[in-house]
Amino acid sequence: MRASDVSAHTKPKILVLASTFPRWSDDKEPPFVFELCRRLCKEFDVTVLAPHAADCKTREVMDGILVYRFRYCCINWQTLAYKGGILENLKRNPIKFFLVPFFLFFQFLFLVQLLKKENFNLIHAHWIIPQGLIAVLAKSLLRLKIPLLCTSHGGDLYALKGKILGNIKSFVIKQSEKLTVVSNAMKESALLYYKKADIQIIPMGVDLSNQFIPGSVPKKENSLLYVGRLVEKKGIRYLIESLSEVVTKHPGVQLQIAGSGPNEDKLVALVHHLNLSPHVTFLGPIHNNKLPALYQKSQIVVFPSIVARDGDREGFGLVLVEALGCECAVIATDLAAMEDIVENDKTGCIVRQKNSKDLTQKINYLLSHPEICTALGKAGRKYVQAKYDWEIIASRYASLMKEMFI
Repeated sequence: MRASDVSAHTKPKILVLASTFPRWSDDKEPPFVFELCRRLCKEFDVTVLAPHAADCKTREVMDGILVYRFRYCCINWQTLAYKGGILENLKRNPIKFFLVPFFLFFQFLFLVQLLKKENFNLIHAHWIIPQGLIAVLAKSLLRLKIPLLCTSHGGDLYALKGKILGNIKSFVIKQSEKLTVVSNAMKESALLYYKKADIQIIPMGVDLSNQFIPGSVPKKENSLLYVGRLVEKKGIRYLIESLSEVVTKHPGVQLQIAGSGPNEDKLVALVHHLNLSPHVTFLGPIHNNKLPALYQKSQIVVFPSIVARDGDREGFGLVLVEALGCECAVIATDLAAMEDIVENDKTGCIVRQKNSKDLTQKINYLLSHPEICTALGKAGRKYVQAKYDWEIIASRYASLMKEMFI
C-alpha cells in the first residue's frame, strides 16, 4: 500500500520492529525507539512489535502507539531481550543461544500474521539482525511490496562477526530500500557490506528542550559521573584505574557510576582492590526521568568507551548528548562515534581509549580549572541543541519515511 492509496483523512501506517522497547510506563530500558515512535505519531499511525517479557502486556497502547509483544518461550525463560540487550545477554550466559531459534521463529510468525491482518505503508526495523532479517523474510513469503527502512544502532553492525552473519547483513541491507545509521563511522562500515546501499546518518535524539537541560543550582565540586551499561565496550575499568591517581591530587573527588550489567561484580571488586570505596558509588540502573538531575549536579561526565575484544563498540554516544545538554564538561575517548559529537577542547575533551594515564591527566586538569568546565559545558549544549534535539531527529525521520511512500 502506497501513500497515494491513503485517504487524506487517514494517517499512513508504520510498523516498527524492535528488540528494545519499554515493557511498561516506568521501565528502565533504553527508551530511544519509544521516544522516536511517540513523536512520529503526530504524522503516522504507529504500531510496534517487540519481544514479550515477564510482567508486561501482550497488547497495549502506550502514548498513542499500539504495541504488540510476541511470546517466544514460557514466561520465565523469556530472558533473551532487555536487561542489557540480546548480545550482552548471550555473552553473559551462552546457554541462552538455545532461545535464539525460538525468538526468531515466533517473531517471524507474529509478524506474518500482523502483515496479513493490517495494511502498512512502511516497515521500520531497528537493527539489521534480527529485526531487519525477519522483515525481509516475511515480506518475501507474503510477496509484499511494503518499503523497508532498516536502522542499525551499532552492535549489529560491529559485533556480529563471521562469514555467515556478514552475508546475512549484506542480504538485509540489499533488500532494504533505505538504511539509517547513527554515525559517520557506521556508514563507512555498512558500505563494506553493500556499496550501493542508500544510507543516511540520522542518530537517535534527546529531549534537549524540556528534559536534559541545565540545572538551577551550581554543580557539585569534584564530582565525576559515568552513565551507561557496565559492559566491556564502555571501558569503565580504565576510569576506575585512573581514579586511583586522581585522588592523590584531588582527595575529595567522588565518582558516581549509574547503570548495571554483567561486569558489575568485577568493577566493584576492582574498586575495593584499589582502596577507592570512599570515592566511588555504584547507583545501579537509573530511570531515564531521573538522569537529568544526576547530570545537572555533576561537574564532569566521563565516557571511557573502547573497542571490545569481539569488535563491538559504540555506534553513537546518546548519553554523551544527554550530558552536554545539561552543560556538563565531558571527557570521551577517541572512537569515531564520540568524535562525531565532541570537538576536542571546544565542546568537550578527547583522550585515547584504553589509556588510564590520559584520563588521569584530563580529569585532574578539569578539576583544577572549574571555569573551563563551565565554558565547555555551555559550548557543548549549544552544539548538541542544534543537531540532536528529538524534534529535529523525528522531523528527519518523518521526511525520510514520506519519501519512501512515493
